[in-house]
Amino acid sequence: MSIASAVQRDERTVSVENASFRWAYEVLSYGLLLEVAYRGYVRREAAWDLLALVFLSGAVATIYQALHRAVGTQRVFAGVLAMGLAAVVAAVVVLLVRQ
Repeated sequence: MSIASAVQRDERTVSVENASFRWAYEVLSYGLLLEVAYRGYVRREAAWDLLALVFLSGAVATIYQALHRAVGTQRVFAGVLAMGLAAVVAAVVVLLVRQ
């Protein structure tokens, strides 16, 4: 048995893996958002399917964390506040575009 095979995964390994998953998630999410913006502004296409993927992936992560009690009340409040602010901004943009 070699030393390399005897080493188990430690906290540092798990932390690095989680950080890599976070970076991958952010690249994917912002890439999808850029694709949605490109389709909307350049090609004049609706990209609700891609936007739904961005929203759904965030919802899955939040629900998983809530089920495992890893989400604090301040994060929930900040998320609800951000969603409310985004809804208000979206409503204002829709009103401005229609005029």
